[in-house]
Amino acid sequence: MRDLIRRLTWLDVVLLAVVAAAVAWVGLRIQGTLNYEWRWEIIPNYLLRFDEQNGRWVANLLLQGLVTTVRIALYASVLALALGVMIGIGRTVKNLTVRMLARTYVELLRNIPPVVVIFIFFFFLSEQLIVAFNIEGWARGIAQGDSAGAWTFLFGDMRLFPSMISGVVVLALFESAFVGEIVRAGIESVGRGQREAAGSLGLSRVDELRFVVLPQATRRVLPPLANQFISLVKDSSIISLISVQELTYKTVELVSSTRAIFEAWITTALLYFVLCFCLSLLFRRLERQGRTEMRA
Repeated sequence: MRDLIRRLTWLDVVLLAVVAAAVAWVGLRIQGTLNYEWRWEIIPNYLLRFDEQNGRWVANLLLQGLVTTVRIALYASVLALALGVMIGIGRTVKNLTVRMLARTYVELLRNIPPVVVIFIFFFFLSEQLIVAFNIEGWARGIAQGDSAGAWTFLFGDMRLFPSMISGVVVLALFESAFVGEIVRAGIESVGRGQREAAGSLGLSRVDELRFVVLPQATRRVLPPLANQFISLVKDSSIISLISVQELTYKTVELVSSTRAIFEAWITTALLYFVLCFCLSLLFRRLERQGRTEMRA
């Protein structure tokens, strides 16, 4: 922090003062125009509340939604990565049919708005899959059983498991198209000479990908994949439209019950910002460590 202060010049100070003045002016204008009664004192209670029955603090609406958002982002990112790697490899194979199928998948999902993708999947596929595999009955049985603790830790309220699975799958399908393009670009960035060298050594196409191409492509695609994961966290707010009870859905509930519109949405924005900013710092540190190890 001291080093940062020492590096500040008079121009930096002037710019910061101008930005602070602009923010203060906008705040005063909003206060004077809206005639809005701020109630920030109610927000902490919707983050944490004291459970008198158990005698401890527990997560309330907003933190419950944040935890669900983290769960959905983790599971959707794993599924999107698996699908994206297959699609990216499919985009580079010699077989024309596989290549065209992979490209059709990518072009469809990249050029259709995510809201439309979500509704198409939810109303035309999700309900049929949930019924076909009896997911709702299975989840209800776990919720009523004695071994619900581990499942609740992993997936939250098991009564809401079907809607969560729908959200995870549709988000992974949408994001996998972008992951696939990142993987394809990484594979194609590996020099043609290295592939020819692998072929001259008698390596098959699978061994060439496994031992030569993918290890090099992985280092190159990690930064854009990290950015895509952060985008996935933000895109997860869209699945609130199909009643997945993540952070945005919980915020809508809070606004409906308290009418604290600005307080609720500003708090939600801060929660998203803190989560994504921490992820950005984490990925930046991992990327820096990876470059250090490569030099060593």
